[in-house]
Amino acid sequence: MLEIYTDGAASGDPGPSGIGIYIKHGKDHFEYSFYSGIYSNHEAEFLAVMKAIEICQESFPDEILSIRSDSKLVVDVIEKEFTKNQKFLPLLTSILEETKGFQHFFIKWIPEKQNTKADQLARQAIQRYKEEFKK
Repeated sequence: MLEIYTDGAASGDPGPSGIGIYIKHGKDHFEYSFYSGIYSNHEAEFLAVMKAIEICQESFPDEILSIRSDSKLVVDVIEKEFTKNQKFLPLLTSILEETKGFQHFFIKWIPEKQNTKADQLARQAIQRYKEEFKK
């Protein structure tokens, strides 16, 4: 089973955003940090989950996914498989479709203090973008 910590961050609302993914697989761990474009913080949180699933499809297709996020909104929407928010609907639809390829998929809310690595990776992506943008 993979423990997957995801986080999204935005500098502004909306603004430059980044996503961080930290995957624990036994004694191994993997870190990912991506700039994701101009989005709100909530959208970046959804994008982080989407990107984590994409990475797992490519690198760990036969594993059980246990995603942890500090976004109650994202966890609630995915667990209920429902949202009225039209911005979140295509993101939810994509997540639900992509997780069908896995035998088991779980998502769990965790406090921010338990998600510091993914948060750090998301913020690093924004910082790298801002530094590149200055050039």
